[in-house]
Amino acid sequence: MIRLERRPQPSQMWTAITPVLAVILTMIVGGIMFALLGKPPLEAIRIIFWDPLFHPQFAAYSRPQLLVKAGPLILIAIGLSIGFKAGIWNIGAEGQYIMGAVAGAATGLAFYPADTALLFPLMVIAGALGGWAWAMIPAVLKTRFGTNEILVSLMLVYVAENILASASSSWLRNPEGMGFPGSRNFKQWPATFNDELIAGTGMHWGVVTAFLAVIAAYVLMARHIQGFNVRLTGEAPRAARFAGVNPARIVFLCLGISGALAGMAGLFEVTGPAGQITIDFGSNYGFTAIIVAFLGRLHPVGILLAGLLMALTYIGGELAQLMLGLPGASIQLFQGMLLFFLLATDVFTNYRIRFLQRETA
Repeated sequence: MIRLERRPQPSQMWTAITPVLAVILTMIVGGIMFALLGKPPLEAIRIIFWDPLFHPQFAAYSRPQLLVKAGPLILIAIGLSIGFKAGIWNIGAEGQYIMGAVAGAATGLAFYPADTALLFPLMVIAGALGGWAWAMIPAVLKTRFGTNEILVSLMLVYVAENILASASSSWLRNPEGMGFPGSRNFKQWPATFNDELIAGTGMHWGVVTAFLAVIAAYVLMARHIQGFNVRLTGEAPRAARFAGVNPARIVFLCLGISGALAGMAGLFEVTGPAGQITIDFGSNYGFTAIIVAFLGRLHPVGILLAGLLMALTYIGGELAQLMLGLPGASIQLFQGMLLFFLLATDVFTNYRIRFLQRETA
């Protein structure tokens, strides 16, 4: 007879090895899935994890894309991790990402065709405020009416997607685009284009901001009193109240930070790799960042590494679709397996298996 027995203290060993174990299990089960689809499993795994970095033909293009893809994932995941530490579950970062892009793009387009160095910083601020304002909706509803922030933030994603569709097909549509949906292309407007800072590296302002966010989050959570209050709220809510921590203030702080960072990620994406507001601008970065946050153990440095790993699966998945003809849904399922196996193996951090002999009469 098998029984799970709670550990007196969480296992430090399992805490360290479960992300690695989750990646290994994902490779094994993912390989089985690829084999069932009639594709060579070992070749598929090699293409996803090895070829983007070392393939003689594709690596020169794929390596810069690693930072391009990792930047928004890291930026969003850092914001989410702060809320998750406090037990505040913002599942709607995708909506905040979209609203940040819309708000920032609308701000820039309002000044078209201005050519000033102040315009791009203004758009970044507008993008952060757009994401922050969208995150304040579940914050206000939770603190004033006790609603569930998971449901509210998630439902707001679909509202944001409809606003995005409206913006790209009407009030932000390019008047010179011959009636096609989509805004002006920021790549053709130097004052607003988020170009590479170092040619051929993929390093743009969004990537720089993501690295700065990692540093800032580490300082906040490890060295600042507000970080201590956030951790205390998540680990011991009653003790936090006795210590004088205001729960509503923590809700506004965590949701505000995650919304602002997600909004900035959206702005950097729309002015850089995406180039314009379109109906399909939403790329599920907000949802994938949840996997990144947990795979990184809600630690800033872990999130940095997890973001690079997840970006690798994005790029490798595109290569696998191109070279092996794998369906896109299988790559999304492969990425989702990471979170599934991480949560599954996480059980052993707090529990251990006990084998008991069945009692006989």
